[in-house]
Amino acid sequence: MRPLVRVGALAAAASLVSASIAPTVEATPIGQSTVAAQRNQPLPGGATSLQEMHGDWRVACAQQNGRKVCALSQQQTDKDSHQLLLAIELNPPAIDKAEGTLILPFGLALDRPVTLQIDEAAGPTLRFRTCLPVGCLVGLAFDPTTVAQLRKGTTLTVRATADGGQGAAFKISLNGFSGAFDRAVALAK
Repeated sequence: MRPLVRVGALAAAASLVSASIAPTVEATPIGQSTVAAQRNQPLPGGATSLQEMHGDWRVACAQQNGRKVCALSQQQTDKDSHQLLLAIELNPPAIDKAEGTLILPFGLALDRPVTLQIDEAAGPTLRFRTCLPVGCLVGLAFDPTTVAQLRKGTTLTVRATADGGQGAAFKISLNGFSGAFDRAVALAK
């Protein structure tokens, strides 16, 4: 198993492409420096990396240069082509905050906002950051209120606009989110 590599968003998104093709998907932390990445204690059992499933969410941690890097992620692929349709990865720098990246497919109007909805509650409005061969990136930063909503929710709906002006909605299951989030925070200590 490849260890997680803490890199910038551009290289990390490319690594998500290779992970979506592999039989076992590995999460690669995306984003800025986090408190979780600065811990020096080893992973359980002295492991250099580990992956766990919590409902529909994957927790992945690795020791890297004496530091632990942990993230929770979810990917959706086309059942026939196995092409990546959507990916979300979050780094929890604290028990009530999260930073990360959302990767959406091509064909969306990049000058239009992306909105998030947690069950029936409106969430943040975001902008595309850039596009890469894997898809288009949207930066995520969830405050304590949003993390609490994600913990209690069942579905995170991502709404965007297609190039033709039609609405496009992507559904992300929150099954296992709370457990995955808590585990990523605990492992990062």
